Amino acid sequence: MLVHSVYFWLTDDISSKDRQMFKQKLEALKKVDSAEAVYVGTPAETDRPAIDRSYDYALTLIFKDIDAHDAYQTDPLHKDFLHSCSKFFDNVVIYDAK
Repeated sequence: MLVHSVYFWLTDDISSKDRQMFKQKLEALKKVDSAEAVYVGTPAETDRPAIDRSYDYALTLIFKDIDAHDAYQTDPLHKDFLHSCSKFFDNVVIYDAK
């Protein structure tokens, strides 16, 4: 199994319309065939010193193996998300765990 966690910091000048499109494109990634599960969210209202809530959106995908992850990287839905939405975030951090 591979857990692919992606955290996005959106640009300060993003419009509400573009923010909505960004969320819709993230949600569309739930249809990626190679993913076992896909979760989209925003920071939870938890408050402990170790928690980072500075990001705007989180995306977590569960893959059965590295090959499924690699298939996701070239999936048309993923490519469309990157093409359409990369201009809306100025920072992204990815954590992959096996």
